[in-house]
Amino acid sequence: MSGAADGQRLFVGGAWVEPDGGHYAVVDPASEETVGWAPEASRDQVHAACAAAREAFGPWSRTSPEERAAVLGRAAEIIGSRFGPYAELAQAETGATTGTARAMQVGVGMARFRRYARVEPAEWAIAPQINEAGPMGKAGVMGALAVRQPVGVVTCITSYNNPWANPAGKIAPALAMGNTVVVKPAPQDPLSVFRMAEALEAAGAPPGVVNVVCGQSAEVGEAAVESPDVDMVSFTGSTAVGRRIAEACGRDMKRQLMELGGKGAALVFDDADLASAVAGIGTTFSFYSGQICTAPTRVLAQRGVYDRLVEQLDGYARRLKVGDPRDKNTVVGPVISAAHRERVESYVELGRKEGAVVVTGGERPPHERGFYVAPTLLADCTNEMRVAREEIFGPVVVVVPFDEEDEGVALANDSDYGLIDYVWSGDVARAFRVARRLRSGGVGINTVGRNMEAPFGGFKKSGVGRDVGSYALHAYSEVQAIVWPG
Repeated sequence: MSGAADGQRLFVGGAWVEPDGGHYAVVDPASEETVGWAPEASRDQVHAACAAAREAFGPWSRTSPEERAAVLGRAAEIIGSRFGPYAELAQAETGATTGTARAMQVGVGMARFRRYARVEPAEWAIAPQINEAGPMGKAGVMGALAVRQPVGVVTCITSYNNPWANPAGKIAPALAMGNTVVVKPAPQDPLSVFRMAEALEAAGAPPGVVNVVCGQSAEVGEAAVESPDVDMVSFTGSTAVGRRIAEACGRDMKRQLMELGGKGAALVFDDADLASAVAGIGTTFSFYSGQICTAPTRVLAQRGVYDRLVEQLDGYARRLKVGDPRDKNTVVGPVISAAHRERVESYVELGRKEGAVVVTGGERPPHERGFYVAPTLLADCTNEMRVAREEIFGPVVVVVPFDEEDEGVALANDSDYGLIDYVWSGDVARAFRVARRLRSGGVGINTVGRNMEAPFGGFKKSGVGRDVGSYALHAYSEVQAIVWPG
């Protein structure tokens, strides 16, 4: 059994283990009621999980890609068979609306297991070419293959905004490539990740291939990063924490995949389809209640459309129903915790002090319970304001005016972040031209949608590396060259 009567157990080496540090309450952000009791692992238990993953790595890496894919495929089927209860748990842990919990959390998580159950070639031929004289002093034609080899033991540290899609996006491609994993979920909503481990166990993942440890103490994550048994760390979270993890990895030359903060610029030109722009920018208010690194939170509006865009965003935000995420009419649910609500509110107040105009929001919604933040629109901002430069991670949009294209591009690039930017323009040629000038890992043109086979990752302080699609298989592998006489 994965959970005792008094709380969730850890998953270490194929066994469900009582935590050394006891349990802590997981709180529903909408009701402030206890959802369940999460385990607090000790440093020794985290190291035991890493050692179990190391022991399992050899046998698992030698299984065929087809066998590994079959485990992932069965896991997807098991998740599908338990879809309803899993979605209810995800909603209770995160405060997501019903549609988000079902489609974007459990639904995407299941889809990612299915995606990596599709076997792909792990090697490819390198085109023949003249081989210049090498160390043996002989030139000629050499045959060569580039072969993907698993990295080894991967620590996966995941974010609180999506306890299904984010962990599945790490675990599934890592396992598909023959790695073993130690998963350290966010302390706010870890219970869903243990359900994922249950599904993988039932699907036939051998002991030690998947391990899940958890805890509120920073010591848990530190131990999962610094263990000598770990070869790679895959992290999603803040840039500040990512920097500390990168420093620890650098000391031992551990591989990294970092998906960090964002402050997405949305350039809206005079000729843009305003309805499309407003709907896209408006996802910042509704999708995960703005707790998403890809959100278009920093709107750069050309002067000719600035007033109309602010007016329409104002109207859009005011129409959104804020409240119980289980209500089918709710569009904006709570943020993850009381502490995070206070953080978001402090940024709104900071914006006021900096000279921004609070067009919409700025007041706490009148709910007796739950960590709600009203959709908030800050206009007449400058790119120097902290609300325009720092990641707020809530339903807050700032609007900055600009005049010419070059100025808009310069403002967009004047940021520590570079994850995903957006361009709205009726001139498609200009939109693509601007996109190529933006220093970000991705650009959406007249859309906030994503192609899940396209590489995902950031420039600058938004991260290191690329994942999703085939790029995730590359991320969780090393490339080995094999050569022979031609």
